[in-house]
Amino acid sequence: MPFASFARAAARFAPRAGPRAALCAVLAAAGCAPLPVIGPVAGSLAPGAPVPAPVPAPVVRSAEAVPDRLPPRVAARTFAQVVELIEPVAEALCRAQGDVPDCDYQIVVDDRPGVPPNAFQTVNRQGRPVVGMTLALIAEARNADELAFILGHEMAHHIAGHLDRQREAEGFGQALGVAIGRARGLDRAGVAEFARAGALVGARRFGPTFELEADAIGTRIAAEAGFDPLRGAAFFQRIPDPGDRFLGTHPPNAARLDAVRRAAAGL
Repeated sequence: MPFASFARAAARFAPRAGPRAALCAVLAAAGCAPLPVIGPVAGSLAPGAPVPAPVPAPVVRSAEAVPDRLPPRVAARTFAQVVELIEPVAEALCRAQGDVPDCDYQIVVDDRPGVPPNAFQTVNRQGRPVVGMTLALIAEARNADELAFILGHEMAHHIAGHLDRQREAEGFGQALGVAIGRARGLDRAGVAEFARAGALVGARRFGPTFELEADAIGTRIAAEAGFDPLRGAAFFQRIPDPGDRFLGTHPPNAARLDAVRRAAAGL
């Protein structure tokens, strides 16, 4: 999914009282009712502790029963249930890396009217990782596996340190642009233009690579949480294909599906 900083959107969400309560509050319009406990409670794992085997969630699994998308009420309940199972797995994997400063994910829903289907990962001012999905994307999902894979993918961006690596590449490109502009004897405005262009090139240089890395890690997260990442990645067959463009932010859909298949085969 798109990998972007939604700082303004994320800042609108107060710290959650709990994933179930926060999600139901945001999704109340979709008819989210109190849910039974179906898996480990988010944040309950100690660093290095084994991840409990998830209890199968009572969610819609039949693509034949729901050919297009989940009904709003079912989508709301399914998303809350997916969060319950995915979050502790991702946090345990994050802590196992050893060099990630904060693994306490905050899951948010972007409920702004008219916002298109999207998912994002960023960090708040305290450095806490924030992962979010828009209501439109939740409504587009056809099953729990798709929601799980998307969440796992966004959580993987934080585990792999993609935001920091993107900033480093952006800073390097900006510095290179400044150097080129000065070498050409440009004025301040001209140097600034080269700096902006260099920063853009630097920020996009590794975009497709980051997406494929997140697809592989997200596959592991979804699988360990009890979901089918191959079925979850089927949404790549429905979204527009970005193709193999120079400095594109995302790789071709076929490459992403191949990355998921290879990651799943290696589990």
